Amino acid sequence: MDLATLIGIIGAFVFVVMAMLMGGELSTFIDVPSILIVFVGSMFVVLMKYNLGQFLGAAKIGMKAFMFKLEKPEELITKSVEMADAARKGGFLALEEAEIPNAFMQKGIDMLVDGHDADVVRATLEKDISLTSERHLMGASIFKSIGDVAPAMGMIGTLIGLVAMLSNMDDPKSIGPSMAVALLTTLYGAILSNMVALPMGEKLVLRAEEEKLNRVLIMDAVLGIQDGQNPRVIEGLLKNYLAESKREVNTTE
Repeated sequence: MDLATLIGIIGAFVFVVMAMLMGGELSTFIDVPSILIVFVGSMFVVLMKYNLGQFLGAAKIGMKAFMFKLEKPEELITKSVEMADAARKGGFLALEEAEIPNAFMQKGIDMLVDGHDADVVRATLEKDISLTSERHLMGASIFKSIGDVAPAMGMIGTLIGLVAMLSNMDDPKSIGPSMAVALLTTLYGAILSNMVALPMGEKLVLRAEEEKLNRVLIMDAVLGIQDGQNPRVIEGLLKNYLAESKREVNTTE
């Protein structure tokens, strides 16, 4: 569970709802037609920009903003050094029974055990990294598209409300309520865009970058093991992926 995402979205909505309650009844800020225009309308507009599979798949990718478990680079370095030691002492076949929780690392080690050339291993892993990153960034782009479209749909709803209001100018009592309803669509558009869609899109980009960095680290480790490099050399190479303050920590302890 990503506490930053959860706390952020809950905190933002709590303070907005508190401000609404301080300004009057909560029901004042609820209008079903405005909700349909902004929330449902935005989904259909964004759907036009992607195919159905990409659009529906964004929901699954979006969960990575809340539920996402990624190994720490230090853990990957430790595991890589262990396998480098094992390969140096017993050859690649010694890695066949190794317990490797990371699926991408397991894929690379399996290719070493099967005896593939370094060029083939590198090309395969690079392609995997590239395609996985593209899929994740596609999901992020859908949320960013929702963030771009929602304010525009809010403005459309506002204009619809203003037209309805102006058509009933002969009834002064209806102007105030009609104006309030018209402005609600702008409010909903701003909330959907700035409190949900855009932050989630940015978080998904961050997740994609973190996962890509880990996979590049793993690829360098696998290629180093295949090249027969000293485990200490591999460890020094992989520590370049860590922040400066963490490089002095002995990851093999």
